[in-house]
Amino acid sequence: MTINGKVVFQHLGPGFWGIIGDDDKKWRPTNMPKALQVEGLKVKIEAEESAQQMSVFMWGTGIEVKSYEVVS
Repeated sequence: MTINGKVVFQHLGPGFWGIIGDDDKKWRPTNMPKALQVEGLKVKIEAEESAQQMSVFMWGTGIEVKSYEVVS
């Protein structure tokens, strides 16, 4: 699947990085690349739903990032 959106840091518990899609859907990457860990960064991500859907954060849908690009 292709996801267009922006990177956000969620201050729940110890905190985690997520992506809010242009359609306002929330995504929780299980393997968020360090290069994308910038608040407000606009990205285009190729991903698939993660087998690790359970999370203590209870925020968004778990995904595995396969590839990405920064969008200006």
